[in-house]
Amino acid sequence: MRVEAGRRHAAIALAGTVVLASVAGLLYACALSIPARLAVPLTAAFAVEAGLYVAVCLERVRKRLAARLGAPALALVAAASALAPYAIYSLPTGEFSWRALGLVGALAAGVSFWYVVLPRRPAIDLLFLALVAAALLGPVFPAIYASPTPRVPLGILGQMMWTRLAIFECLAIAGMSVRGFSLLPRRQDWAAGTLNFLLFLPVGALLGWALGCAGLHVRPAPWWQTLGLAILTFAGMLWVVALREEFFFRGLLQEWLQSWMRSEMAALAAASVLFGLAHLPFRGFPNWRFAALAAVAGFFYGRAYLAARSVRAAMVTHALVNTVWRVFFS
Repeated sequence: MRVEAGRRHAAIALAGTVVLASVAGLLYACALSIPARLAVPLTAAFAVEAGLYVAVCLERVRKRLAARLGAPALALVAAASALAPYAIYSLPTGEFSWRALGLVGALAAGVSFWYVVLPRRPAIDLLFLALVAAALLGPVFPAIYASPTPRVPLGILGQMMWTRLAIFECLAIAGMSVRGFSLLPRRQDWAAGTLNFLLFLPVGALLGWALGCAGLHVRPAPWWQTLGLAILTFAGMLWVVALREEFFFRGLLQEWLQSWMRSEMAALAAASVLFGLAHLPFRGFPNWRFAALAAVAGFFYGRAYLAARSVRAAMVTHALVNTVWRVFFS
């Protein structure tokens, strides 16, 4: 009975994601007056990618696939899944390119077969993280995923694809263990995440002001619009940006550093510095001021992770910080 209930919950989560993504995509297209011939394939591609993204984050789905398929077959399925969203939007809109499809396939195969071909060793692990970060931080995906309308940049499709394949590679193929990784934070995650957000808030505001990279911007809008914007921003930050960055920086890198350095605090500090350096390209390379602010924020994300022993707690802190930044400071 418990197994059947789990399958039902997973199916509902996946179906709900596809439906919500479809509705949100069409509403967004209507708001921007995008014609149906473009809105439908673009929305379909986002809905499919969102469904695949959520599937990778569901432990039950990963375990079921791993129980049925060996590592090479898992990698092949993962790599092949990357082609679908690109084809869904590019063929009907006239943006299809064999070169772009080949690049998507090559990138997907590279990340999906990494641990099928290479052994688990510290140097290999760090190189894997460097590869993941390089693709996410560079102009790779905006260049590959050409958009039929400048109002809808499609690089996010590639970033979501890359994120889910890298997470799937770590958890399902390499068999890595990541503490407290899932989509929905638990009570202790909310507690630890919110506490560290509140601790960071005065520090971040003062440091941002001192560095000249943060200033309060009051939006001339009704409170309910601001609240709605904050809720939507938080959801996007929690399940896309924070999930991705906290999985790799706290769930993997900080844990690896702790085992290598044999010091929890040294690992926290090192991971925070590396997190800051990863933000150097933000709004123009090298943005040292923002990198310093990100490093300090990363310290509090790492504290939340340690407090709850959960990536979800770090996700909460990260999403709250980013939401306040986007809604009130940028």
